[in-house]
Amino acid sequence: MTANVLSLDSLSPGRDLDTYIQTVNAFPVLTPEEERKLAERFYYEDDLSAARELVLCHLRFVIYMARGYSGYGLPQADLIQEGNVGLMKAVKRFNPEVGVRLVSFAVHWIKAEMHEYILRNWRIVKVATTKAQRKLFFNLRSAKKRLGWFSPQEAEAVAEDLGVTPEVVLQMEGRMAAQDAAFDGAAGDDGEDFVASPAQYLSDDSMNPAEIVAEEDWTEQSMAQLREALGQLDERSQEIVRLRWLNEPKTTLQQLGAQYGISAERVRQIEAKAMKKLRSALAAA
Repeated sequence: MTANVLSLDSLSPGRDLDTYIQTVNAFPVLTPEEERKLAERFYYEDDLSAARELVLCHLRFVIYMARGYSGYGLPQADLIQEGNVGLMKAVKRFNPEVGVRLVSFAVHWIKAEMHEYILRNWRIVKVATTKAQRKLFFNLRSAKKRLGWFSPQEAEAVAEDLGVTPEVVLQMEGRMAAQDAAFDGAAGDDGEDFVASPAQYLSDDSMNPAEIVAEEDWTEQSMAQLREALGQLDERSQEIVRLRWLNEPKTTLQQLGAQYGISAERVRQIEAKAMKKLRSALAAA
């Protein structure tokens, strides 16, 4: 068979798509008997040359499927390349004893790779993340009978066909109609064609430099005052305050009592007295 002449590595739709299509169409269409023999050789004997021939003789089917996704504005060569990956995955998993043709089995794998590529590249922000959203995304385009937005009646009809609510249909329609926009945008003037980029009208109060500097100064000043106030306490009181309030996890009164050989109540009294002195020192600062 002529399919043995070329290897998969020598075929790339990205180099010259027209030449690639002509080359692929030159491969023979396998009869059911030929397909089964090749599949059995790969399935039972791990014959890679048989697997390669199965792939090469079904590449035309991937091209046919890729044409059905031409409306998404993505390169046909890339769609075909992704579909070829799905075809190879299908050949790897194909069991000739199931009793179906490879084409029927491979449809799922080819579509899965193409769908993933489309969702990954159609927009900067993903428009469909859940299984239900993916199904809706790929069915919504074919469900549109005309240009323009869905009417309430059309949204309800599509929702009933796809098993979702009308609100979900309208939400996906809005996502699909949205366009990507650069955050910074291009520098422009105030002419009629000027469109402001999001960076020019979206505010971010959380990154105000003046507030950040002021907060850092306040934190540094507060820590300095706390260190000075702690320095006015005796060593044991300092340690109790540190272990009770500045450490995680906090040390319990019982643990501190055992450490210093005093009762938990006595530790509580020392802590209360130390905290009172700290508050007075910080208030006077």
